[in-house]
Amino acid sequence: MIRYYPRNSPHAAARIVAMTMLADGHLSPKELDVLEQVGAGERLGLGKIEMRAVVHAYCEDLLSSADMCWAGSCRVEPEAIADILNDVDDPGLRRLVLSLCLAVVEADEHVADGESLVLHALIEQWGLAHEVLASRIVPATAAQRSEALAA
Repeated sequence: MIRYYPRNSPHAAARIVAMTMLADGHLSPKELDVLEQVGAGERLGLGKIEMRAVVHAYCEDLLSSADMCWAGSCRVEPEAIADILNDVDDPGLRRLVLSLCLAVVEADEHVADGESLVLHALIEQWGLAHEVLASRIVPATAAQRSEALAA
């Protein structure tokens, strides 16, 4: 059973980051380090200990839920992902959560299938494709465009 957090609360937002972290089936020390480096807990309104407590609580939720299992990677049902994502509807908080999730996923320089599934659901459900593309695409200079066309 997934525990309840109030809508748009720091804990609800942190749980989405935790879901992303655990979507590949394990808790990586690199991901935890990145959370601290980017000040995820503080940016969400939680201390480091509270942030880790939310991650730990999400682990407990996964282990106690019949709908979710650990089998090489964590398989969270799409309905459960959607329900968890529904707990954040504030546009600014959504953008912050997305940036934290992307930082976590990029921590180990590998995007696992489970991580991709959660990110895709988040981007699709929250309508944030534009933000992802805008943050990842750097406009080419005129010289770079000329080089590319000449090649």
